Amino acid sequence: MIFGILGPVEVRLPDGSPIAAGGPGARALLALLLLDAGHIVPTERLIDGLYGEDPPAGAANALQSHVSRLRRGLRAHGGDGELVEFHAMGYRVAVDPEAVDAHRFERLARGGRAAPAAGEHASATALLGEAIGLWRGPAPADVPFAGARATRLEELRVAATEDHIEAQIAIGALRGVIPELRVLVEAHPLRERPRGLLMRALHGTGRQAEALEVYEDLRRVLADELGADPSPEPAAVHVAVLRGEIPGLRGPGAPSAPPPAPEPALPGPVFTPPPGRLTGFVGREAELARLTGSGTAARLLTLTGPGGAGKTRLAIEAAARTADEVCFVDLTRAADDAALVHVVASALGIREAGGVTASAAEVDPGARIVSVLAGHRLLLILDNCEHVVGAAAELAHLVLDECPGVRILATGREPLGITGEVLCPVPELALPDPDADLDALRAAPAIELFAARAAAVRPNFAVTAETAPEVARICTALDGLPLAIELAAARLRTLPLTEIAARLDDRFRLLSRGSRTAAPRHRTLHAVVEWSRDLLDPDERALARRFTVFTGGATLAAVAAVRRVRGRGRRPAGRTHREVVDHPRGRGRRPIPDVGDDPRVRRGAAGRSGRGGADPACARGLLHGSGRRGGRGSARTGSARAVAEAAGSPSTVR
Repeated sequence: MIFGILGPVEVRLPDGSPIAAGGPGARALLALLLLDAGHIVPTERLIDGLYGEDPPAGAANALQSHVSRLRRGLRAHGGDGELVEFHAMGYRVAVDPEAVDAHRFERLARGGRAAPAAGEHASATALLGEAIGLWRGPAPADVPFAGARATRLEELRVAATEDHIEAQIAIGALRGVIPELRVLVEAHPLRERPRGLLMRALHGTGRQAEALEVYEDLRRVLADELGADPSPEPAAVHVAVLRGEIPGLRGPGAPSAPPPAPEPALPGPVFTPPPGRLTGFVGREAELARLTGSGTAARLLTLTGPGGAGKTRLAIEAAARTADEVCFVDLTRAADDAALVHVVASALGIREAGGVTASAAEVDPGARIVSVLAGHRLLLILDNCEHVVGAAAELAHLVLDECPGVRILATGREPLGITGEVLCPVPELALPDPDADLDALRAAPAIELFAARAAAVRPNFAVTAETAPEVARICTALDGLPLAIELAAARLRTLPLTEIAARLDDRFRLLSRGSRTAAPRHRTLHAVVEWSRDLLDPDERALARRFTVFTGGATLAAVAAVRRVRGRGRRPAGRTHREVVDHPRGRGRRPIPDVGDDPRVRRGAAGRSGRGGADPACARGLLHGSGRRGGRGSARTGSARAVAEAAGSPSTVR
């Protein structure tokens, strides 16, 4: 099936026959899913796109109804209704992005933008013309609250149009682009690149006076609207017109001209600052001292720890205590390794070039980043590296080699793994001793965090002799994990403290309402676990599934027994059990097998594999090993017996 969202939603069968996707709600839902074709779209994002910031009561049920109608509509007209999949985090449309016009447009636009660097202006013209031709109207037209997604697509369309016009100017096709440029200038009066292109086209056709008038009009508009002057790019074109040059013109119609003036440097960067500190910072004195102390000479520090441990918050606090410039890069915006350099470039304020450009810097995004950072004393924060760790390591190595004034502070669930890296583990917050008095209990960082966040939603809340036992119980049950503590404290808005403590056995349901502006993977405790699981490769997931037979941790020998049971003594491909237990994704206050402590995490690890439960062979192997150990393995034996019975494996341990 072929899908179109660059205009009204359009669905076609492979033979080109159109089919109806359903009513307005189903079409809007399909467009939202196709914007992230092949990826899970969180339920919250779908509801926001359908209903805006004030969704009606029952919006989740209405979303399910739209999904059902969309599936029925696709099936009724010969399509595949099973393309729309349900997942724990949301929904996914299982189609190749190349089957969606918006994703084809982006691929063609990228190719067309890169072609001029190799001198292939005719190829750029063809690619960009094909990309622009995919548009049939505003996009996504059927989504009531598209917001930033619609703005992004429109920005890409305008940029591709500018690239297309510039490629045509480069091959000497001047007269045909002038009317299109006038329309573009009128639609975007504050956009400077179309003005520069129009000046070049007018001057190339012998209309120098009109070209100069375009610049004067730009200068007046910017002064009146923004109190600013034109940027270096259109100013350089203006100078070239005054000198009788035609910058960038090739092919027939280009008069002889003196050698072009040196290309101007790229505009100075405007670094993205760290997010604002909207809440107080609790604990972490030792980690902060290590990050900001005068004795820290390392140029690459990596904060590692489990999801929700507070790595990003610690990095932001450290940035506030440095005298150097700071640039904050949120790598969750990078969908894959290839996108990382573009996300970093955007955070560094590197603009897409227009008019007369520094073309050498456009060829290699990494070289462009280095050229901007050279000469700066800067703390570069690479936040959330875990899903693009390979590309992050390569870029960090390049920057550290070429830019001696730059320090890098990375955060992630595993190290970058390059020479010179210094690791700073971020553990859970310290808990009070069981016999601590009230003052000592209040001073424990985990309790202090709960009290601060609880007071934000219930102003009169305080840790008193009456509330202290329940607060300590909650923080201890949550292992001092900052995100979990904050989610629990937020529930005080609607639940009494005793009710929160009583519901901790079902913590995933309890801790399911985080900040609406937080990253999706930090809005709920379940999302944190889901993000961690998605980072595992197939072998790691298989081993995590086998860990679900344990309920209270395991020795390395027991893990080894589970690891080799399916291979009957032969070690499977992939990580060894030692490597996975030592792997930073599994590090925390306790070893990775303790994922089995919560039944819902265990079901997630076991069931998401497609098996629907624990591995019977794994359970039998564990029972066999537990029997040999006699009394030392009673807890494990009980766990193995329960798993074996659930999996249909007869228990032989007495």
